[in-house]
Amino acid sequence: MTETESIAYDVVVLGAGPVGENVADRTRAAGLSTAIVESELVGGECSYWACMPSKALLRPVIARADARRVPGLAHLAQGRLDVPAVLAHRDYEVSDWKDDGQVAWLNSVGADLYRGQGRLAGPRKVTVSGPDGEQVLTARHAVAVCTGSGALLPDLPGIAEVRPWTSREATSAKAVPARLVVVGGGVVATEMATAWGALGSQVTMLVRGKGLLSRMEPFAGELVGEALAESGVEVRTGTSVESVRREGGTVVVVTDAGDRIEADEILFATGRAPRTEDIGLDTVGLEPGSWLSVDDSMRVTGSEWLYAVGDVNHRALLTHQGKYQARVAGAAIGARAAGVPLLETDPWGAHSATADHAAVPQVVFTDPEAAAVGLSLAEAEQAGRRVRAVDVDLRSVAGAGLYADGYRGRARMVVDLDSETLLGVTFVGPAVGELIHSATIAVAGEVPIDRLWHAVPSYPTISEVWLRLLEAYRG
Repeated sequence: MTETESIAYDVVVLGAGPVGENVADRTRAAGLSTAIVESELVGGECSYWACMPSKALLRPVIARADARRVPGLAHLAQGRLDVPAVLAHRDYEVSDWKDDGQVAWLNSVGADLYRGQGRLAGPRKVTVSGPDGEQVLTARHAVAVCTGSGALLPDLPGIAEVRPWTSREATSAKAVPARLVVVGGGVVATEMATAWGALGSQVTMLVRGKGLLSRMEPFAGELVGEALAESGVEVRTGTSVESVRREGGTVVVVTDAGDRIEADEILFATGRAPRTEDIGLDTVGLEPGSWLSVDDSMRVTGSEWLYAVGDVNHRALLTHQGKYQARVAGAAIGARAAGVPLLETDPWGAHSATADHAAVPQVVFTDPEAAAVGLSLAEAEQAGRRVRAVDVDLRSVAGAGLYADGYRGRARMVVDLDSETLLGVTFVGPAVGELIHSATIAVAGEVPIDRLWHAVPSYPTISEVWLRLLEAYRG
């Protein structure tokens, strides 16, 4: 075989993160030969630099915080975390940044892995520049772009010389910085402030907006911010970074108010950009570096063969949502390849990622946790829906008091008054991440309030908040 010999597959997938892996799994299940191309580690951002390492860092932090709120146990949980053990467990959870297990899984589903930089080279053609030279792949039916997103750094003079942390460095650091500045107020910023603050860093958060977690209900950011402050994190809202530089090993940050802050490391958690700059989009009439617009089957607008799945389509930048899109896209690719004359693209159909619009769940693993699905009250009102929000203090639930002494939390459901179904639900409090799937089922299933009344929550659990919410709605 020569370097330039073309190999034909039914499907070629660019990117072997969780999204690309799921596309490959579904197309292989449909009987389609599939190649998958990856320039880094098989398993992608989530497995090595995002979901898994961040939650491994946060788990002991949250467990200790929970223990400190349990009578009879609290006095045993006042000590410091074992930092080397926490970091070692994080390394274990990411397989020491080795992808042997992920490669073995790909092999088990029968997808062929090509290591190297994959680039489109015209319709249905992909070149792979790898350690063994260049290979050309052609796709009979589909090419799926699943290259994800990367951290977006602000355009500040000298920022490259500062060597700032992004989410990757924040989740893979080998030591605890004595002082850490976190720029941003979203999920990555709040989670990493929680983790590194508990591990021993003196953390200062610089938040340009009025509060934290601005995409959730306002009370979510308020409760998380209060808890961060109580834990020793300094949270400065309405604050922007004017300049940043290193003086020796010290990071010097100057804010728009003229304040000078010194730290050992600085984390910028200020947004994401699509990893589409160097994948040959120009060869198919698309703009390099752009987000890719798709229909609900994940097919790129105006194309018959190109799909964009996961972060690159900018619909919902969450691993679980990208995997959901991958299952939909894989089914659609398989159906079209089989010549199915009419796909199920109506809302909630087998080939339609409707949940991207109506029922996206997310958990923020801070202390307290914040979890939400669907629309916030503001989003529902902006969409012109006739709605009512119902709020409940989680302290009114017996299970919450049993879970933690001094439990603090809040729940909200947003009800569509015309259909009497739920448009959105938000929980904030310890352990609420495990509640959000029940809310996701209610929102995605468009379960009427009258039927939810018959879904009896077990006593005494925190999930009894559902009864309190329904009682409040019915008066």
